[in-house]
Amino acid sequence: MSPSSVVRGSVRSAAEVNEQIRALWQRTGGSLSAQDRSEYELLVVEWAVAVRGDVVRAA
Repeated sequence: MSPSSVVRGSVRSAAEVNEQIRALWQRTGGSLSAQDRSEYELLVVEWAVAVRGDVVRAA
């Protein structure tokens, strides 16, 4: 996953991104390599954008 793959206004829902984060932790056994950590950080940013979008839509 490259930094350019995280776009403003996440296309995926927070639940979908959260599932991918859980899968990453499962796949790595809870120990992230430098590459895994980069992917994790991008996923967390995407998740936060998705959550923020959900809150704005609910308001």
